Amino acid sequence: MTTLSEPIMRPALVADAPAIVALIDDLMPFLTLHPDGAGAEKFIQHCRQPAIEGYLSLPNYAYQLAYLDGELAGVVAMRDNTHLFHLFVPRALHRRGMARRLWQAAREVSLARGGVTAFTVNSSLYALPLYASLGFVATGPKVEMDGIAFVPMRMPL
Repeated sequence: MTTLSEPIMRPALVADAPAIVALIDDLMPFLTLHPDGAGAEKFIQHCRQPAIEGYLSLPNYAYQLAYLDGELAGVVAMRDNTHLFHLFVPRALHRRGMARRLWQAAREVSLARGGVTAFTVNSSLYALPLYASLGFVATGPKVEMDGIAFVPMRMPL
């Protein structure tokens, strides 16, 4: 497997919502209990364009995008400077270090803003190995609700 070149990172804009939504839509089978999304309608609504545009408009959400060769290579978002809210990478880049780079960028921005004592994330079952490798530790059992499953995790500083 070839090493990825350094991505170009930039803050996301409301105009980026369609690209973010397209990326999340492609990854939805990794996020919902049923590959067709049955039962997860509420969660899916929070990943649609109006919701993403809303998050991008709020001051307590900080989104960053990564690009490789002009193509969207991932998105990361922090909520309230401490909760890893979104981290999505195109399938072709899974297990190639892009998620780690996105997390490091988001972590650096949050730490620079200050007031951080720990980070949290609600990990999909698919992403558990990634978050564990980043230093997150489960703080409770798997939760299943509204058509999704996740494990609450925390990373102390």
